[in-house]
Amino acid sequence: MSGRAPTFFLHAEGLGHETAYNMINSELLLDGSARLNLATFCTTSMPAYADKLMAETADKNMIDKDEYPQTAEMENRCVNIISNLWNSPAGEDAIGCSTTGSSEAVMLAGLAMKWRWRAKMRAAGKPTDRPNLVTGANVQVCWDKFMRYWDIEERIVPLEGDKLCLTADRLKDYVDENTIGVATVLGSTFDGRYEPFTEIAAELDRIQEETGLDIPLHIDAASGGFVAPFIQPELVWDFRLPRVCSINASGHKYGLVYPGVGWAIWRSAEYLPEELIFHVNYLGGDMPTFSLNFSRPGSEVVAQYFMFASLGFDGYTKVQQHSSHVAQYLASEIEKIGPYELITRGDDLPVFAFKLKDSVTNYTVFDVSERLRERGWQVPAYTYPANREDLAVLRIVVRAGMTHDMADLLLADLRRHTAKLECLSGPLPSSIESDDQIFAH
Repeated sequence: MSGRAPTFFLHAEGLGHETAYNMINSELLLDGSARLNLATFCTTSMPAYADKLMAETADKNMIDKDEYPQTAEMENRCVNIISNLWNSPAGEDAIGCSTTGSSEAVMLAGLAMKWRWRAKMRAAGKPTDRPNLVTGANVQVCWDKFMRYWDIEERIVPLEGDKLCLTADRLKDYVDENTIGVATVLGSTFDGRYEPFTEIAAELDRIQEETGLDIPLHIDAASGGFVAPFIQPELVWDFRLPRVCSINASGHKYGLVYPGVGWAIWRSAEYLPEELIFHVNYLGGDMPTFSLNFSRPGSEVVAQYFMFASLGFDGYTKVQQHSSHVAQYLASEIEKIGPYELITRGDDLPVFAFKLKDSVTNYTVFDVSERLRERGWQVPAYTYPANREDLAVLRIVVRAGMTHDMADLLLADLRRHTAKLECLSGPLPSSIESDDQIFAH
């Protein structure tokens, strides 16, 4: 029996459960520590009871709603809870579904917008071969995937100067009768900022008054959908804006669940075309389904319901408020170190980005990121998209589990490494090539 790990082919004989476990467990030690990963938005710690529930429900197939009716009921409860959290006018008739994450939810919301646009154009006797979608250049790559996979023209509003997100004043130059919708972001992955939703919605209202174009607004709330309702309740970004037709969020980000669950919610049934819903006669009953995936474990949905039930509104508020406090504390202390300049301050999402001042020439943000990695801290460094590729930043994501004490440890390491870099007598050699960078946005 070979003691080496199978790499290209199965061994004739297996290693056995215990040996295979020990081999894989040892190899995984080479991974970075999830708790020290300040790059990911995904949840890295959950209560022990959540772990227990997930282990007990990993064998349940979410799609088998007749076989696992209570798991399906928990999904429905989550849809209702989230719909009401986002001020849906649908009340008890909430329209939505769970997904494997925001990427799938974005695909579903985009498809619904495309189908509704296509039906409207056909009714008017107009061609339907040139749909487009308008977003800012700061959107997550899942939107690029949606537009490419479903043959949608990309209308990307570029970044310009200090405009690092989509703004209302530039919309009129990008929308037309072939625009299926505008997608905005509640929490940019580049720096955590919220886009100006009320201004964007008002501009789309004005465009409709002038041109008759009725263009729906989708909110990509992948991260902010489980932050803003709890710590920024005065912010109007959701279904309170009549222009908003759909919203997505990731349960596995600030929804506080391990990776594998997202949510898509529509304003009402009219915004989710019936022809996109499949009625499957499977395992003894009719199952309406709207998803890109079929079989998947029910454990993440159960875990989402567990977090809703165990924390409640006040619990989520305390968790997100703590993360926000830690993020803003870190931002203010990093600003005091000297060579750093804040791009955002962590007062939207508990996320912020910072750059080196223009006067710093001997080292880069990539050098800072690499040195923090020596102590296990994973702090990504990257440049912004086209038109602002000159802006290179470091970004810190604060999640549940990041304490003020851990923040102080990070600050101590950052101060120590920064002091060493500041003592350099000349520029460091440019040794990090594009394919060697530790982090990619």
